[in-house]
Order: sequence, then C-alpha cells, then structure tokens
Amino acid sequence: MDFRPTEEQAAAAGLAARIFGDLATHDRLAAAGTGSDAELWKALTTAGLTAAVEDVGLLGLVLLLEEQGRTTAQVPYAATCVYGILPVAGHGSPEQRARLLPVLGTGEAVATGAFPARGRITASPDGRLTGTAPVVPWLREATHVLVPDADRALWFVRTDAPGVRTEPVETTAPWSAGRLSLTGAPAERLGAGDAHDQVLAAARTAFAGLQAGVCAGSLARAVEYTSTREQFGRPLSTNQAVMLRAADAHMDTEAIRVTAYEAAWRIDEGLPAREHALTAAWWASEAGKRVVHTGQHLHGGMGADLDHPVHRHFLWGRQLDAYLGCGSELLAELGALISAEEPDTPDTPEAPDPADPADPADSADAPDAPHVSGTPEGDDA
Repeated sequence: MDFRPTEEQAAAAGLAARIFGDLATHDRLAAAGTGSDAELWKALTTAGLTAAVEDVGLLGLVLLLEEQGRTTAQVPYAATCVYGILPVAGHGSPEQRARLLPVLGTGEAVATGAFPARGRITASPDGRLTGTAPVVPWLREATHVLVPDADRALWFVRTDAPGVRTEPVETTAPWSAGRLSLTGAPAERLGAGDAHDQVLAAARTAFAGLQAGVCAGSLARAVEYTSTREQFGRPLSTNQAVMLRAADAHMDTEAIRVTAYEAAWRIDEGLPAREHALTAAWWASEAGKRVVHTGQHLHGGMGADLDHPVHRHFLWGRQLDAYLGCGSELLAELGALISAEEPDTPDTPEAPDPADPADPADSADAPDAPHVSGTPEGDDA
C-alpha cells in the first residue's frame, strides 16, 4: 500500500486548501445560512477541482474533501463527486459520460444521491420510479439525483422532471437537504451488476474523508484556543487533562484518516474494499463523534456559543455520524459481511468409540498414555 499522493493529487489538494481557506470564512458561512455558497462553488468549478476528480481518483477526492471538512465549506462538492462524477465515469455508458460529465464538471449540473436507502423506491418496466427518500443531502441545490431502487439498481432522476417533488428538510448540519417524492418519475438506468455496492463503498469512504477534515479543523481550533486562553496564570493547554483529551482526539482523527485512505486506495486499485469502506465509515462515525465533542468541550463556555466557529464543526460531525449510519448499524453490517465470507468449518472427525475393541486404547498391548501437564515433566511449575 502506498498512500503518498501523486503530484497531481497533492497539487489539487493544495489548490483546494487555498480556495476553501480564502472563501469559507466564518462570516461567509454564517451569511449562507442552510444554503450553499454560490461564489465558492463557482470558484471550485472554475479552478477545475470538480472535473479533476475523474483524474485524481477516490484517494484524491478524499484529500480534497479533507480540505472542505477543515472549513465546513457549504457547497455540494462531496455529493456531486460521489453521486455524480465518479458513478458516471465508472458505470455510465459512453453517451452518458459524454452528456453528463462536462456539465457536472463545470457546475452547471449538481448531483446528489438518495443514499443510504432509507425509504422504498420501486421501478416499473419502462423505467419510471415511485417512492420516497426521506432525507437527501443537498437536494435543494441538485439538478440530478442518483436513486437506488428496491432491487439495488441505480437510476438518475432529474429534479425538474414530471412526477418529482422535493420538500425542504432541516438537518443537524446546514446541508440544504430535502425529502424526495417520486410518482411515476422518468429515470435513466446507470450501470448494472454490483454498481450499487461500488457506489455505496465509494460514498462511505469519501464522507469518511470529509469527517477527517471536520475533526482536524475542530481539533485545530481547540489547540489554538487552549494555547492562548489562560486560567490561573497559565495556558489551558498546560493542564494535563486538556493535553490527554486533545491527544486522544488527535489519535481518533488519524484513525479516521488512515482507514479512509486505505479504503480509497483499494477502490482505486480495483481491490475488494467493502469491508474497508465499512471500517472507514465506522471510525468516522464513532471516533468523529468523540472528536467534535472534545473540540467543543475544550472551548469551555465558549463552546456552548452557537455562533462560535467550533460549533459548526460539532454540527457537521454529528450530521456525518448520522448520515454514515451510526456506529452500531455499521458494525452490525460489517459483522454480517465478515461472517458471510468466512469459509465453512470442516467436519470434525468422530471421536473413537470406547466400546470398540479395535480402539488401541482398549488393547492390552497398548503403550502407556503419554504424560500431559501444564509444564514439562520434572520441571517446576
């Protein structure tokens, strides 16, 4: 395994860090409310960072999403990439790639996905969908929605198509979410076979990378605050309990990052990665929740201020925890996957029948049984 970014991936991540750092400021985020920042979205697409995902792969996208997470930038970047660009590039027909990838890359089209599938959506033989997805992130900004049906087939639905209705839904984080209702809505099929599982694994990995950035940003704010805030004549960071809490948060953040990197690398290399994506998602859910709580707690009374920048990291961390499926749900799915893949246990040989005269143990000529002990014979215990 080699998680070192390529020159192209490192350059893209560096450019993303500058754009997010310059434009995703606290004042601009506060002004955006629950919507996306149109100017920031235009800056990202103009710089080619959306279209570049097709070239830098999933590992490159994880690096880019880390930079978004550090600033909690309110743009539909993750959704458009994992539910639009990557699925179309990997599973779309030549016609679909030629038609959809250019507009997704320039930001003219915004994609999202009805993942994980919480409602039930059915498809008719002529490709019309009926059903409901209760919460879809960035739906209010989207032009296209990637929808899995009850048989795990993937469909692209336009939000302006007949039979499609969207309603605003407020979530923990300001993700412009909505409820998607379909009544005989026309849709186009995307991919076949295991496309659903591949898209789900990539999405879990990408959002785990986003959580790594959210946690890193929360921890950076906590370190800055505790290093400058003094109590009893010395910085809070010199308190041993503060140092230990921050150290635990750092290790949790690194665990999220490295498991996301591994899952992304395996997917890019075409290796089996369902278990690794679930592992990354579990760390992002469980450890991410711990980290953003720590970031808020280390701010003391300031962390209770809803207008403080660290509170936004807390909201994003909790939203990602819920969106990824929460730790117990992911752990149950991972356990079921591992147990299903375990080889069958070989048949255990039957024990000899003590009444069988052919058993050497019943023979008068049988040698004495060997000595059995917890230590070699003659040694002290």
